[in-house]
Amino acid sequence: MKKIEACIRAEKVGPVRKALEKVNISGLTLYQVDGHGKQRGKVQKFNGEEFKVGILPKAKIEIICLDEEVKTIVGVIMESCRTGEFGDGKIIVTPVDEVIRIRTGEIGEKAL
Repeated sequence: MKKIEACIRAEKVGPVRKALEKVNISGLTLYQVDGHGKQRGKVQKFNGEEFKVGILPKAKIEIICLDEEVKTIVGVIMESCRTGEFGDGKIIVTPVDEVIRIRTGEIGEKAL
């Protein structure tokens, strides 16, 4: 099993969720977060003056899935989020040792 964490532009949550539903991925956790990457924010103009916004609104999506689903899920997220501009985000895939469904006590893949 794997855990996929995607930190993406906040406005891309809707397109990602719709795209994941199309490939029958329904379980996810969504966080509203703030952050920045290497660029440390972006420069914006307001009333003709430039100022730097250091922390930007982002969304973090977490999905626990089977190993064989990782490539599909990562592909869907990338396709739904890529603008080609700075700030598109990052995807992190890590191993998951165990999953336990609290309601039933199911363990492992059955708990997904």
